[in-house]
Amino acid sequence: MGSPAAGPGAPAPPPGHGLLEGRTVLVTAAAGTGIGFAAARRCALEGARVMLSDLHPRRLGEAAERLEELVGERPPTAVCDVTVEAQVRALADAAVAALGHVDVLVNNAGLGGYAPLVEMTDEQWFRVLDVTLHGTFRMTRALLPHMIGRGSGAIVNNASVLGWRAQPGQSHYAAAKAGVMAFTRCVAMEAAPRGVRVNAVAPSLAMHEFLSKVTPPGLLEELVGREAFGRAAEPDEVASVIAFLASDYASYMTGEVVSVSSQHP
Repeated sequence: MGSPAAGPGAPAPPPGHGLLEGRTVLVTAAAGTGIGFAAARRCALEGARVMLSDLHPRRLGEAAERLEELVGERPPTAVCDVTVEAQVRALADAAVAALGHVDVLVNNAGLGGYAPLVEMTDEQWFRVLDVTLHGTFRMTRALLPHMIGRGSGAIVNNASVLGWRAQPGQSHYAAAKAGVMAFTRCVAMEAAPRGVRVNAVAPSLAMHEFLSKVTPPGLLEELVGREAFGRAAEPDEVASVIAFLASDYASYMTGEVVSVSSQHP
């Protein structure tokens, strides 16, 4: 059987329904046009006060301006490299100071790339794991005590279906995302008795303008052809699942990894 026929285009994002009314949310890697900014925007539409963080100061400022246009108030921001422990700790402190407390942490920071294993350098391997897996660990470790102290909170990690599925040239990224999945499950068991939930989303393919820059020619078209809808997900479609997991609608879910995908083996 060949590739699926292209289905209808992505639907318009739904309006907000107050899922996160009165909550505070910190999103890492929130600049640009990918899942991070979409998650911040969706959480704001659902009534949350949102703080944005990113490694890139200029793009972070632009993201804050875009969110301000949407909600009428400029969100607090902080530059942070999640591979640097001192910056992670500073971000956690800044978020508590700016928001009063942090109800939701969205660990979106991650790094991809393409390299066959026999050509992969140590630097490529360790850099992807340091941002994607270790960054999630550092941010969670920094803010979990704050949430435990309040007796409530939700953490949503951005994983990937490559934590389950095989794809050539992605051994570093797949290993990191599989690690995020296992990390999510283990931390969820530690945090549950203290009222904190920890879940993850696992997108298959979410399209944004920077994706083609780190993807070999032809691979995006191949991956899109595997999707049942004949298209990649929009970042907003992943963000809606993130907002759901952050909300009380997911109050009995912890340690779960929710696939946001129309691709099946």
